[in-house]
Amino acid sequence: MSEDPAVAFQPAFWAAKRVLARASATAFARHGVHEGQQYILRTLWDEDGLAPGEVARRLGLATPTVTRAAARMEAAGLLRREPHERDRRLVRLYLTDRGRVLEKEIGREIDNLSERALASLDRSERAALVRYLNSIRENLS
Repeated sequence: MSEDPAVAFQPAFWAAKRVLARASATAFARHGVHEGQQYILRTLWDEDGLAPGEVARRLGLATPTVTRAAARMEAAGLLRREPHERDRRLVRLYLTDRGRVLEKEIGREIDNLSERALASLDRSERAALVRYLNSIRENLS
């Protein structure tokens, strides 16, 4: 008798999540980017000069999480923190030249990871998987 898909779901999902996170961490580390920092970079690639609170809001994170990550990213030369022009208590995050250059490199890494992860699926299966993942997110929101 085959295993109930509802029972098999969680172990399969978490195993896939773990290997994707490990592969991502390895790929991004080649560029001096730690896992999770690519999301902050992506947000700033879309709109540079945001406050940490705005980055946090867009990513669904707590502001202190973004603030800590930004400090590490500044030390790594990926971004710089500058005082807000009107309120000196606040800061804005700006990409450095190195942070900007990484947009193409990290983009290629993400494309390669996606292709590796989806290699055994045809186009319709890939589309279905994305729909299913979006459904899961909506079901749990």
